[in-house]
Amino acid sequence: MVEPMTAPSLLLVLHDVAPQTWADYQPFVNAVDTLGDVPMTWLVVPDFHKHNDLQAHPGFRNQLSARIDKGDELALHGYFHCDDGPMANDPRDWFMRRIYTHEGEFYGLSREAAFARLRAGIEMFHHYQWPLQGFVAPAWLMSEGTRQALRQLPLTYTSDAQHLYRLPDFTAVEAPGLVWSARSAWRRGLSKLVCDQLEQRWRQASVIRLGLHPVDMRYEFSRTYWLQTLKRLLTEGRVPMTKASWLALQNDRMGRAA
Repeated sequence: MVEPMTAPSLLLVLHDVAPQTWADYQPFVNAVDTLGDVPMTWLVVPDFHKHNDLQAHPGFRNQLSARIDKGDELALHGYFHCDDGPMANDPRDWFMRRIYTHEGEFYGLSREAAFARLRAGIEMFHHYQWPLQGFVAPAWLMSEGTRQALRQLPLTYTSDAQHLYRLPDFTAVEAPGLVWSARSAWRRGLSKLVCDQLEQRWRQASVIRLGLHPVDMRYEFSRTYWLQTLKRLLTEGRVPMTKASWLALQNDRMGRAA
């Protein structure tokens, strides 16, 4: 394998990981495992939509623990992954929370509310002895209160669609990502067109993220795209890493350059 200090990297990220979504992901994960050592970052939801509490699913928790042993990373992905807060009258907020997504859990939270959910998620990870460095807000939407809460917690990074952010100071690290909207045929077709163009644009990028969602796995067209894209980027020499390990590598490079 090409030396990771000089080779471009690849981050494979599974969003919305929960007992409910494992059936969607399992065939894809099995296919990835046949490719060799390809570490993944799993964005874990502690209680998906308030009826998939991980406490009630010991078998699934055991699978997640096994993924850590295999070299994968688990990151905290919201707590409920649904927006259950009262609606504001602001038209922009209404669009973001009811048209753009219904799952922007941390979009409108106060610092106190965000802190409570983040702390509960961190405690769950500690309870199951899962290492935790990162938090990713559902739909990458974070209120200012969420940002304030993250500055007070023992996490090393968060992210949006195109960046990782070192905590607690939110230093941006460019990390472009490919993501699909796969809920309808026309969205899948448009997503492939856009992602093909972006991949060409980012051929020289030091890292590319592949951001997968459960709905992508439900259609052969999108599922095949992700597997073929992963294989192609690996063949081109990109080194697969978890988000935490890649960011640690960037920190190490900065330290040596200082």
